[in-house]
Amino acid sequence: MVTIMASVKLSDRLINDAKITAQALHRSVPMQIEHWAMIGKICEENPDLPVNFIEGILIGMAEIEAGEVTEYVYRSC
Repeated sequence: MVTIMASVKLSDRLINDAKITAQALHRSVPMQIEHWAMIGKICEENPDLPVNFIEGILIGMAEIEAGEVTEYVYRSC
C-alpha cells in the first residue's frame, strides 16, 4: 500500500459522526472515514447491489485472507 499524505478539509458534522461510529466499531476516525469512502465507491460502481450484500462480500474476503474458510460441499436432493 502506498501512503500519500494529503490535506483534505472535511465538515465538522462528518468528523463528529465518524468519531461516534469509530468509537462504537473500535476504529480510528481516519479508518472510519476510509471505510465509508470505500463502501461509497463500491456502491457507486455497483448501484444494483444492496449495501448489506457488499458488506457481506467484504467480510467474506477478509475471512478468506484470514484463512477462515471451509470447502462447500453441494449435495443434491
